[in-house]
Amino acid sequence: MMKRTIIITIIVFTAITLALIIFNKVISRDKSQNLYAEAKRGLLEISVANSGELLAEKSVDIKGPEIDMGNQRQRGGGPGGFSRMRAMNFEIQDIVAEGTMVKEGDYIAQLDRTEYDNTLKDEIENLTTFTANLEMKILDTAVTLTDLRNDIKNQQYVVEEAEITLAESKYEPPATIRQAEISLNKAERNLEQLRKNYTLRRAQALVNINQQKKAYADGTEMVQTLQEFLSQFTIRAPSSGIVIYKEDWNGTKRKSGSSINPFDRIVATLPDLSSMISQTYVSEIEVSKIKEGQKVIISIDALPEKSFTGTITSVANIGEVLPNSDAKMFEVLIKVDGSDNTLRPSMTSWNKIIINIINDVVYIPTECVRTGSDGVTYVYTKKGDKQVVLLGEMNDKNIIVKEGIEPGDMVYLIQPEEPWKFKITGEELITQNLEE
Repeated sequence: MMKRTIIITIIVFTAITLALIIFNKVISRDKSQNLYAEAKRGLLEISVANSGELLAEKSVDIKGPEIDMGNQRQRGGGPGGFSRMRAMNFEIQDIVAEGTMVKEGDYIAQLDRTEYDNTLKDEIENLTTFTANLEMKILDTAVTLTDLRNDIKNQQYVVEEAEITLAESKYEPPATIRQAEISLNKAERNLEQLRKNYTLRRAQALVNINQQKKAYADGTEMVQTLQEFLSQFTIRAPSSGIVIYKEDWNGTKRKSGSSINPFDRIVATLPDLSSMISQTYVSEIEVSKIKEGQKVIISIDALPEKSFTGTITSVANIGEVLPNSDAKMFEVLIKVDGSDNTLRPSMTSWNKIIINIINDVVYIPTECVRTGSDGVTYVYTKKGDKQVVLLGEMNDKNIIVKEGIEPGDMVYLIQPEEPWKFKITGEELITQNLEE
């Protein structure tokens, strides 16, 4: 039994020892692989990469109510209701969810119309008064002119009677004839006075009626305009598209409860999804490398399985300080090639701007390169050399080595533990190195 236990112990110990040896070899091999990088020959892409945001190149604004105040005043519209509406904000009472797909004419939002409903109610009451005043004025005028016409008719009879009396008195004494002439003359003067009075009263009545008609017309126009104005408080889609809330200057979006400035009446927008751009920002250090027409590879966080291409269409001339950043950043706009119905405004994009593509060059990872206190650049090689190198352009991962390294050479990714043991080679490149 003792002997069997010893044998089992030896076998287990041997297995553990072999496992540790194999494990150490694997770790050593992995550590060795992670310690070095191979110099490669091929194509090197020089690029600048930054995050961005998708925007629609074109969009249709969905706007709140508008009224032409100048024309209303010219046509006689009262300034009371209109001027107040012109100066006041509009509150969004209800709005569809952002991202809703709509067709032309579909409901978008409802603005609070309480204040303007009260104005309409007042104007309707005014119009009722104008209507009653006009009807009363027309009726009064008809009665008054009828009485005046009757007075004229009666006076004509008086004139006729005076004429008959004068004709019959031709054989009477001269005094009687004279009395008849005076009566006729007086009757004719009264008739002429009645006719003039009728003409004046009729003209005056027409002026008053026209004033009442104008007040009635203005009141009618006021009510109609208010009704048309209030009909705009129910906002509908001017075209088909996806609803995107309007963003204010402070970054907040207009939604239910927000106020709409009468000078900025946009409630939401309908972006044209067939033409998208990516808005990104580059630092003042990188902006000198960015030019219009450069190609861009675009990836979208929400669509990791897809990749897009684009072209730079605009580079800002003036930098700006973005929130949470002290450095000046320059806006760059990138037009996405083609169209894709999965792209949406506000999606986060990653934009790799292709600055240059250099063929047939030797390159190594940038972390392999060291710079001495004298400014000389060098690398540590697996062969045990501290090799001076001449460098070229670089991207975010690799750097071109013009001289000093050949394809296939293995160089340290990190500084070796005993760097003083490495011999300096390539000293003939030091002068060129410093010049560059």
